[in-house]
Amino acid sequence: MNSLSTFPITRKWPAQHPERLQLYSLPTPNGVKVSIMLEELGLPYEPHKVSFETQDQLSVEFLSLNPNNKIPAIIDPNGPGGQALALFESGAILIYLAEKCGQFLPEDPAARYETIQWLMFQMAGIGPMFGQVGFFNKFAGKAYEDKRPRDRYAAESRRLLDVLEKHLLGRTWIMGDEYTIADIATFPWIRNLIGFYESGDLVGITDFPNVLRVLDGFVARPAVIRGLSIPA
Repeated sequence: MNSLSTFPITRKWPAQHPERLQLYSLPTPNGVKVSIMLEELGLPYEPHKVSFETQDQLSVEFLSLNPNNKIPAIIDPNGPGGQALALFESGAILIYLAEKCGQFLPEDPAARYETIQWLMFQMAGIGPMFGQVGFFNKFAGKAYEDKRPRDRYAAESRRLLDVLEKHLLGRTWIMGDEYTIADIATFPWIRNLIGFYESGDLVGITDFPNVLRVLDGFVARPAVIRGLSIPA
């Protein structure tokens, strides 16, 4: 097994429990995907806060783990073949953890790829579009008199919500009765769109009752409740 000390990031964030999976993150929609997944799995891990306020994500140590300077990232000291594995990109981490533990990703090949399909739907559509809505509705975009950028992203976000709304009709979760990494990836973003981004009215969220129903079930899960505030 590789020692965690061989990873430069541990100089800035020393591991108190080097035998555990190391999580470098913040409680953002992308960050909590992994903390929720780890809580759902019951896998021992050690969280480290990567503060945007002090630009930790631009530090040499963090860039040594993720050259794209985004959270979350992990080091699993017990990776494939007993070797330590470093990973970034939340979708890749979810797939890795699901396969490592044999949970939240169906074994049936067709269902497995359908789950990954919906994970990619979140990664390529929901995340980027909702993030733009947040920028233009709550942050610097408020200073722009021209509301066409905000309205463009709001319209695309509404379109994506409509795709999900129709898919969720008669389903408990995105994949039906089975809770998967597709749900873990998607619903933190919908929660953030309504809450932190204050954009529920802008996208007409009440027009999507199936989305809201499944969101309510998601945020009531004990592991989700815990994962949403990690790292503290």
